[in-house]
Amino acid sequence: MNRRAFLGAAAGALARPLMAAPARPNVVLIMADDLGYECLGANGGTSYRTPHLDRMAAGGIRFTHAYAQPLCAPTRAQLMTGLYNQRNWRAFGVMDPKETTFGHRMSKLGYKTVISGKWQLYSYNPPDFEPEWRGKGMLPSQSGFDEHCLWHALHTEDKGSRYGDPTMMVNGKLMKDLKDKYGPDLYSQFICDFMDRNRDKPFFAYYPMALTHGPFNPTPRSRDWVAKRLKSDRVYFADMVQYMDEVVGRVMSKVESLGLAERTLVMFYSDNGTDRSITSKMGEKVVKGGKGLTIDAGTHVPMIASWKGTAPAGRVCGDLIDSTDFLPTMLEAAGAPADKKLDGRSFHPQLQGKRGNPREWIYSWYDPRPGWAKAEYSLVRHARNQRWKLYHDGRFYDVRQDELEQRPIAPGAAGDEGEQARRKLKAVIDSYGT
Repeated sequence: MNRRAFLGAAAGALARPLMAAPARPNVVLIMADDLGYECLGANGGTSYRTPHLDRMAAGGIRFTHAYAQPLCAPTRAQLMTGLYNQRNWRAFGVMDPKETTFGHRMSKLGYKTVISGKWQLYSYNPPDFEPEWRGKGMLPSQSGFDEHCLWHALHTEDKGSRYGDPTMMVNGKLMKDLKDKYGPDLYSQFICDFMDRNRDKPFFAYYPMALTHGPFNPTPRSRDWVAKRLKSDRVYFADMVQYMDEVVGRVMSKVESLGLAERTLVMFYSDNGTDRSITSKMGEKVVKGGKGLTIDAGTHVPMIASWKGTAPAGRVCGDLIDSTDFLPTMLEAAGAPADKKLDGRSFHPQLQGKRGNPREWIYSWYDPRPGWAKAEYSLVRHARNQRWKLYHDGRFYDVRQDELEQRPIAPGAAGDEGEQARRKLKAVIDSYGT
């Protein structure tokens, strides 16, 4: 399938002439897959080249204390609904179709909406694995988005590749004839063409990336792309990080070329930490990926916001951010009234260089496989601030000094600051029950 046919299946509309600026900003939310804080040069990472994201940070705001759930699907559910997982988590890779997503909310506010990238919210499992959830979940057509271009949208056994020779669902049509194409090229191009066609009205573009999740395949920039495009080897992870940065750069360049930079809020985030098989460096510091773990290596993620003329260039913000905060931030940017039923807290003022009303804590309810007896999948609850972290079973850590959480602090041994934090965090955990 050539590019013309692909885009024809997506929408087929011609670009419209630029009209007056919308009263509300466009919103572009990009979320990398399995990319920890340590991977970006702007955060001090030295293992990979990320020039486009580093430039985005230099021209906008870099957040140093953004956190996610340890795995992708729990984070996606929180991000899209603004609610903690205990409110709507059913099973891994299943979103209740009754949920209200940010696609629904932004559409209701008059935004044109698109999602392109990874779905994984419907019928995740094959017949012999948790069969009670087969054929259940939210379909892309139910998610509130006007257009979609998605890998892993419906089919459970034959998911196909997300990278070389990809399989994807484009506006309800399953496409498997994309030989010699590269999934991230198509996902990002879909976003760019959507922005082009809708530049005269407010739009919301959500790009849940496939990169840098395994399998660790060559990219079109890799020496082995032609011969080994579906071969998995950790040696290709660096290429994947750099290609992830490249496609983010394409989206940013499109916003600029359309003359929309001053009226478009672009946010970059990640769904969880780096895969545990990957080791990266921040200068002399060695960081082993912690995906699936509740330590910092599994939950501390990059976060950058760009909004030309509004977000102060080069600002570094140490406020706490979690995945439930994006929806209330978007609603405030769109001029909608605050929804007190959401768990998230808007950081819209911080995007304008104001103090705002920053969080004092982050709460996490993490149960990746509800009902499973294995310890690896048991329910874990914790609350934290920038320094201190308390688990529901009483384990307490100074994560600034103990990132790997190897030295729990006994009651009364954390000093005045630590013990005060312990009491506050315990109150948070208690307030959410079990």
